[in-house]
Amino acid sequence: MKTAFLIPDVYVTEQAKGRGVTLNASGRGPRDAVRLQEMFGAARSADWVESLADCGTFEGEIVKEIRVAEFTSAEPEEEEQSPERLRRRHRDLTAREVFGTPEAAEAGRRLKQCVAACEDYAERVFATPHQVPEAEQ
Repeated sequence: MKTAFLIPDVYVTEQAKGRGVTLNASGRGPRDAVRLQEMFGAARSADWVESLADCGTFEGEIVKEIRVAEFTSAEPEEEEQSPERLRRRHRDLTAREVFGTPEAAEAGRRLKQCVAACEDYAERVFATPHQVPEAEQ
């Protein structure tokens, strides 16, 4: 049994003027192919679990900001950086996803929840009247 893996990182590397190589991994028999798939899947699962934890941390930050009514105009800009970081990580992990790791779908749902939470928070901030500091008047 011959198993070929297409790793998109090679193309990303080359687009960034780096060097990459594409290999066919076949192993010495069917059990090798299965083992390689299991090992690759385990590594991707660990990456997705970490991404899910990042989503949880971000959602916790938003909940805290809402609980303490931290609705200053600078806050949405700070919080918007996190969804963009989460999106980049999700794109990177998706590019490495070969076998359809179960955590990938959950991570996609959680990313959408994070983006929605950030948008909700931004709406709350912009709906809150802000005083202009005296130095800016």
